[in-house]
Amino acid sequence: MRNNLIRYISSRVTIVVALVLVWRGIWYVLDFIDKTVFSGGHVFTALGGIVLGLIILYIPDKDLKEIEKI
Repeated sequence: MRNNLIRYISSRVTIVVALVLVWRGIWYVLDFIDKTVFSGGHVFTALGGIVLGLIILYIPDKDLKEIEKI
């Protein structure tokens, strides 16, 4: 029982750390694109990010129910 709990917690912590590292990497790539392509102007990349995020949420099940949780 105790061994299963430790394994469960460690796997969840590993998943969280991996997600944070992916998030951090994407964030830095987007900042680089923002600086090089748009000369640091955040308006276009912010609007583009919102649109792209909505599309990514919509595509799998053709609805935006995930946004209702916000």
